[in-house]
Amino acid sequence: MAKVAKPKKEITMEEALWKSADKLRGSVEPAEYKHVVLSLFFLKFASDKFEKQRKTIAEKFGEKFIDNIAFYTKDNVFFLPEESRWSYIIEHAKQDDIALKIDTALYTIEKTNPALKGALPDNYYSRLHIDTVKLASLLDEINRINTDDEENDIIGRVYEYFLSKFALAEGKGKGEFYTPKCIVNLIAEMLEPYDGTLYDPCCGSGGMFVQSMKFVEAHSGNKKKVSIYGQEYTNTTFKLAKMNLAIRGIAANLGEMAANTFSNDQHKDLKADFIMANPPFNQKEWRADNELVDDPRWNGYEAPPTSNANYGWILNIVSKLSQNGVAGFLLANGALSDDGTELKIRKQLIENNLVEAIIILPRNLFYTTDISVTLWILNKNKKARVVEQNGEIKRYRNREKEILFMDLRQMGSPYEKKYVELTEEDRANVTSVYHAWQQEGYEETYQDVPEFCYSASFDEVKEKGFTLVPSRYIEFINRDENIDFDTKMKTLQEELKELLVAEEKSKADLLAVFKELGYEIEL
Repeated sequence: MAKVAKPKKEITMEEALWKSADKLRGSVEPAEYKHVVLSLFFLKFASDKFEKQRKTIAEKFGEKFIDNIAFYTKDNVFFLPEESRWSYIIEHAKQDDIALKIDTALYTIEKTNPALKGALPDNYYSRLHIDTVKLASLLDEINRINTDDEENDIIGRVYEYFLSKFALAEGKGKGEFYTPKCIVNLIAEMLEPYDGTLYDPCCGSGGMFVQSMKFVEAHSGNKKKVSIYGQEYTNTTFKLAKMNLAIRGIAANLGEMAANTFSNDQHKDLKADFIMANPPFNQKEWRADNELVDDPRWNGYEAPPTSNANYGWILNIVSKLSQNGVAGFLLANGALSDDGTELKIRKQLIENNLVEAIIILPRNLFYTTDISVTLWILNKNKKARVVEQNGEIKRYRNREKEILFMDLRQMGSPYEKKYVELTEEDRANVTSVYHAWQQEGYEETYQDVPEFCYSASFDEVKEKGFTLVPSRYIEFINRDENIDFDTKMKTLQEELKELLVAEEKSKADLLAVFKELGYEIEL
């Protein structure tokens, strides 16, 4: 009697990704790995979800309803025709036309599910010409992944992994594609986007939206009360964003196509209640000298910016804020103190009472750059007002002539050896201070803390030349002044004595070894 082959052991997503990369070596460039793997992950994930829903439908309503598309779409599950199912792909994995079958599966899914229009690659695998054996082996690795973890963050996790392993291939220092989840969570926890319009002008693979919706869900909010708008310049990343949002059932308007936010704004008339963004850091050559000179987004400001795109992104964000809109976005630290046109714009932003908080983040948070970056919080309405937010009444005080500075560089925990992440406790500490500072009665709940936070007045900022560098305001403790010199020297004396004794012992042991060997050293 023939033995039945045991199913291969399921492995973690990270293990599968590493093995997948191994299978692709020599066939495609490292920077292309994620694109090859992502759509296959999508097929596996979508199929597993489809099969689970199919079983539920059969159990609840009977076999006659298992091919009724409405029974899938009502629960944000994609209906998959047979040729698009993962089981079909695996069954034919070793056939010479498997690349064509994968392309057909992706095409059929997109055609059957309007939410995926333009999201999946077109005839991609056939054009790659990957060896059939290698492609079958890659499918075999992905087949071992258990997707039944309800995390659903397939796109972000794949991006996160490949950016960490192949950051140099991606272009180290660009600050593109993926914003670490802990930073997105921090921004969401500070802005609290429960109800209204959410916009990201450089949305990458859609991570800001995904984590924001998770924040709303975690706080018993209603996702249907949040309308999402975004834009992405790179076509492949634009498709990933559409895929990322579609598999979660998140409706979003990302514009008609991938497009440059500056030269082809897809949301010209948008006014957003919340803006979250991680623009490319210090983006150069973002416009020609004669371009965007009279752009309406610069109205009222000394613009266009003459250096990199940092202040172009700021003014684009300001132009999109609604009457009570609030924005949280990341920029390289240089934007805090740039001179020239940028200084004039920064001065106007401060005079217009838009800058609410400046938070400097720890180094090594990003996979693609190790620089320290800044989180800016802009608020269109810093006046006193009462707001009902997710069933809670909040009484905001007037903060028009104040800016909160925070320094988080002493926070963070080691993550994957060379990276740092802000823990849930870190973020809770930061957001509690920020929200306490915003609200009535803050005199009892907020206080300046050396090397952590400081509430600066407009006059203080003006006196310092409108710089927004937190260290110019937050008190620094000179610990050297508090050191007892005599006590310190006695401690050093004992430590040095122990070192010298150990050195003499090592020297004596070494001389003894050479003497025993017959090669005595005379000193």
